[in-house]
Amino acid sequence: MKQPVLRGILDGVGNTHLVELGGLLPRFGSRVFAKLEAFNPGGSVKDRSALSMLLGRIRSGELVPGRSTVVESSSGNLAIGIAQICRYFGIDFICVVDPKTTQQNLAILRAYRVTVEMVTEVDPDTRAYLPVRLARVRELVAATPGAYWPNQYANPLNPRAHVQTMREIAEALDDRVDYLFCSTGTGGTMTGCAQYIRERGLPTTLVGVDAMGSVLFGGPSGPRLLPGHGAAIKPPLFDPTLADEVVLVNDLECVVACRTLTHREAILAGGSSGAVTAALGKMADRIPAGSNCVMIFPDRGDRYLDTIYSDDWVRAHFGEVSHLWNEPEHTLAVGAC
Repeated sequence: MKQPVLRGILDGVGNTHLVELGGLLPRFGSRVFAKLEAFNPGGSVKDRSALSMLLGRIRSGELVPGRSTVVESSSGNLAIGIAQICRYFGIDFICVVDPKTTQQNLAILRAYRVTVEMVTEVDPDTRAYLPVRLARVRELVAATPGAYWPNQYANPLNPRAHVQTMREIAEALDDRVDYLFCSTGTGGTMTGCAQYIRERGLPTTLVGVDAMGSVLFGGPSGPRLLPGHGAAIKPPLFDPTLADEVVLVNDLECVVACRTLTHREAILAGGSSGAVTAALGKMADRIPAGSNCVMIFPDRGDRYLDTIYSDDWVRAHFGEVSHLWNEPEHTLAVGAC
């Protein structure tokens, strides 16, 4: 089949691959699929959100090269999606990050000529960086002429982008999506997928996957090592009732699942992808045989080479745990290993 010629890099956003993972869970009685959002040109699911929040304003003339500046808070992936769009159209971008942002993501942002603002102090009430990042965004917007804050945490154009994500999944499987595993942060991906599921009347169990130490589903705030999923404060977009099931995953479980994906499926996945993979492992014994289980993999693992895929980093934080992914019969649920 002849492939179309894209008019520009941004036309490559969406229509990512859905791949069956036949070797991930030995003896599991259902089919497992991964929606590989790393195939977006900026490398993550956040390309969809970024394009949804910016493209209309650019085409309408509200964002003008040389006069407008986009200002946003991001731990990495959304920042890269916005950076690519802003560089494509010649619009300035200031991104507010924190020390958890990986060195790879910072290097990518600088390659796109983004102005990076690093906050270094945590909020005294939540002991998290996010409230401080948001406060800095507000200061920058107030002080910068022509500034626009997309505000991924409250902008309805964020989840609207992911109605299409779910449409692609459902159409590929002829609407037979029995379980959808979705990591949570701003709530954009889960909300958009839930909207499509409900509008189409699909019999899909939507599984919200959150980090231990995140407050999104009402748990206590606590320390988290890996960026990209979970949150210290509940974003305005986030509706916990959209999830039919909730699975909490800790940092070690993410690491084990990521390493297992590489060993068993040759997929180098990011931390949030590890989270949904670990969640599937935790729920596997409750899923009826013959089900279609889909995991949304938000990004790839090359931005986690200094953390998840660094043996030294893993040993420093968790000790010697390589047996958890090297044993051929392990179940992905760390507590069961």
